Amino acid sequence: LKPSKKNPHINTQAYIKYCGYNKVNMGDMRNLLKMSMVAVFVGWMFIWVMISTNLFKNKWTPKMTKYFNTTYFGPQGINLVLLTVPMMFIAVLSCLYLHIQKKPTQTQSKSKIKGRMGRVMMVMNPLGIVTVTEFTFSLLFVALLTWALGNYLYLSYHVSLHNHDNAKIWQAKFRAFGLRIGYVGHYCWAFLFFPVTRASTILPLVGLTSESSIKYHIWLGHISNFLFLAHTVIFLIYWAMTNQLMETFAWNPTYVPNLAGTIAMVIGIVMWVTSFPYYRRKKFEIFFYTHHLYGLYIIFYMIHVGDSWFCMILPNMFLFFIDRYLRFLQSTKRSRLVSARILPSDNLELTFSKTPGLQYTPTSILFLHVPSISKLQWHPFTITSNSNLEKDTLSVVIRRQGTWTQKLYTHLSSSIDSLEVSTEGPYGPNSLDLRHDSLILVSGGSGVTPFISVIRELIFQAQNQSTKIPDVLLVCAFKYYHDLAFLDLIFPPDISVSDISRLNLRIEAYITQEDKKPEAAEDSRLLQTKWFKPQPLDSPISPVLGPNNILWLGVVILSSFVMFLLLIAIVTRYYIYPVDRNTGKIYNFSYRVLWDMFLGCVCIFISSSAVFLWRKKVNKEGDKESKKQVQSVDFHTPTSSPGSWFCSHDRELESVPYQSIVQATSVHFGSKPNLKKILFEAEGSEDVGVMVCGPRKMRHEVARICSSGLAKNLHFEAISFNW
Repeated sequence: LKPSKKNPHINTQAYIKYCGYNKVNMGDMRNLLKMSMVAVFVGWMFIWVMISTNLFKNKWTPKMTKYFNTTYFGPQGINLVLLTVPMMFIAVLSCLYLHIQKKPTQTQSKSKIKGRMGRVMMVMNPLGIVTVTEFTFSLLFVALLTWALGNYLYLSYHVSLHNHDNAKIWQAKFRAFGLRIGYVGHYCWAFLFFPVTRASTILPLVGLTSESSIKYHIWLGHISNFLFLAHTVIFLIYWAMTNQLMETFAWNPTYVPNLAGTIAMVIGIVMWVTSFPYYRRKKFEIFFYTHHLYGLYIIFYMIHVGDSWFCMILPNMFLFFIDRYLRFLQSTKRSRLVSARILPSDNLELTFSKTPGLQYTPTSILFLHVPSISKLQWHPFTITSNSNLEKDTLSVVIRRQGTWTQKLYTHLSSSIDSLEVSTEGPYGPNSLDLRHDSLILVSGGSGVTPFISVIRELIFQAQNQSTKIPDVLLVCAFKYYHDLAFLDLIFPPDISVSDISRLNLRIEAYITQEDKKPEAAEDSRLLQTKWFKPQPLDSPISPVLGPNNILWLGVVILSSFVMFLLLIAIVTRYYIYPVDRNTGKIYNFSYRVLWDMFLGCVCIFISSSAVFLWRKKVNKEGDKESKKQVQSVDFHTPTSSPGSWFCSHDRELESVPYQSIVQATSVHFGSKPNLKKILFEAEGSEDVGVMVCGPRKMRHEVARICSSGLAKNLHFEAISFNW
């Protein structure tokens, strides 16, 4: 026990030794978990490499069949054991690993920092910014697809060419090529859902978040849809050549149902076409609604490929649907909206109540849903608050851009005194390393908002006198002068001068569309703060599973998967197997995979709901206290005040911290920042962290400068929310 007033006789030296011993044990545990996960992952990838070979198909499979394809699991046994169980095992171990993971310390070597930041290898459209690690893994993945296609074609052309239709040899080979193209497309689906699992336990292991890895989902989606389209077109041509076009609509009860594949491909094409950048960025509603056809796409695709192939890609889908259902449970609660600030730039800052136990890292995002605007749409916004500085509130900034945000702005500008809002998240990196000699933050427009949370994190770290705080240069480009109102959000409302005394912040602001300060800026634009009345159903934003969220997520994953295995074994042994054995008929091909999908959803529903309700019951007292605080919040009348940038020169700002913001800022009119000059001027520092968030052109320019090799002390990281 730790020495205290209740236990004054505890030996302090013994306690210190115990703490040191405990830290060593934790370190050993982390290393053991890491080595275990690496070993399992290497084995899992080895199976993916070998599964397309003649050796695996004709030598290993017959031997494994008698052990794995039992009456309890049927023909899906091999894939279930070799391809499903390992990744689910890693997912469970990763929860424990992330829970005990050591946070970065100030004393760690900077060489490790450089390795984690990742060196940019190339910047090119349409791939964007590609690091050495991304390029290496992409190359290996393409090599895997090429290797698999080559092996599959070898099996078809030289080992066993299927020609049940008595077609010509070249036609049979043409059909085999189309079949194997579809097989290779299936490889992409083994990884497709990992990047879009927002509360993923897999992505943090490699330093990724769902937001930063969306591009991998896009790449995999394009590759798989192209391969599936080629698969479909080749079969249509083959059936046309052999006078079997009606096979397109065939539904074989004991083999692959072609109609299911046709339906899946039609849905897939609709989703694919509407996912291109034109629709994602300019017609978001079309992209949003068509992409929610993924449920139907999955059902018909799985019916087409069958239960054995379903088990090959089950892990990433199983984890995705656990995450999706937990997000649904979180989003059913109404969040307490405390206030809204309407900036002089007509942008918004919304402040919500949160539980003190909710922790998140800088650059995190929060998804918002406002039923009065749209019953279905959820939109992500950057969190500007800091969970260490602001224990009870969480703030997001919203730029008025697009139909949804315009409607929200109109709602908040009206005379309403309450607004129903649901939230989901926060989501962000597992950790953010800010240990540099200096930090250069480059932003364009609303891209400045994630850096507000970064600066607030540095303010928090500065409270520890032993922590070294990097010098910060914020380079921000805005179109118009009134956009400078974003800078008023850098400091929390209740910050004191002593809190920012150790922060060395310099701001270079560039106004690109105006040559001078507009005359109308004087006293004409007010920063309006609007307070909202608490409602009975409102509650603070809280972790979906309460404290130790990641451990309880591991419980959900483990319990739901074990339950799934047990139910599959029972249904196969006592329902499906007797049909095959006693009637002499083959159990319906489609029904097998429908059982798998149904039981998987049931297990996820039962396990997630049970853990969620249990944690809700355990945290009930804390929730009651938080709700009392929400209901007791005083309701203020709307207020207006001039922004820091819209005061007359002879009017003194009331807040000293905001004076320091204005004094630290140099405003440049009618020009864009010379990024090359700015970055190279930092060459005097040994270690310079460079973060950029803004338009694609800006991100690419900064990435090219940092990867040019002309300044080796620049360590680059991009933040992008352009999906």
